[in-house]
Amino acid sequence: MPDPQPPRDGLSRRDLLHGRLFGHRESEPTAESPATTPPPERGHPPLVMRYPRTTREVGAADAEPAESVQPNAPRRRTIPVLRPPGAIDEASFLNECTRCNRCIEVCPHDAIVHAPPRMREAAGTPMIDPDQQPCMMCDDFPCITACEPNVLTTHVRPMMGTAIVTEHLCLAHHGTTCTVCSERCPVDGAIEVSEGKPKVKESACTGCGVCRYVCPAPENAILLMPAFIRPTPKSKRRVPPLDD
Repeated sequence: MPDPQPPRDGLSRRDLLHGRLFGHRESEPTAESPATTPPPERGHPPLVMRYPRTTREVGAADAEPAESVQPNAPRRRTIPVLRPPGAIDEASFLNECTRCNRCIEVCPHDAIVHAPPRMREAAGTPMIDPDQQPCMMCDDFPCITACEPNVLTTHVRPMMGTAIVTEHLCLAHHGTTCTVCSERCPVDGAIEVSEGKPKVKESACTGCGVCRYVCPAPENAILLMPAFIRPTPKSKRRVPPLDD
């Protein structure tokens, strides 16, 4: 029986099989392989990252100090914003919105506000902050009627975003009877209750934010995601109603 091969660098075959590659003594440096300093150990990133739950947290988490921004640095992607109902695609909205404030002035519930400076390119444009006042989904949509540049139009579905129920924060998912979100939702069929637990129907939800505004959980159980993609209508001109 031939003799087994001698171990390499002080490692036996058993060490190699068990992956013991880091316990041996390093060989002396030579001219062909000069000594190198091992890189410093880096801390591991956190295993759990908390997703920003409001537009305020999104802006604060993504903002940079003014002195750190280079003059010729490329423009960064715009933070998703919860727009008023009937908003067209974000790129066209930013280019064509005149900041005339008409939609803000005519809103009967004061739900439309100016986007703060931390929203970068979207600063000064109309948005909805559901933590302060959600959209009540008016029947006649006065904000759309008052919009002169037609960046709010009836040619697109008034879909502002989508609500998501965070089950581990929801009271109904922990044995407490609570149907506040479904009772106060202004959109029929957007939140259904099955076995005492609310569930959002994404095809019907408009992202108005009422459910988040009224949620009684100690930590709000409704996560409101602004619409990342909104349709661009072929024609933004309003079609006049037919005379009777």
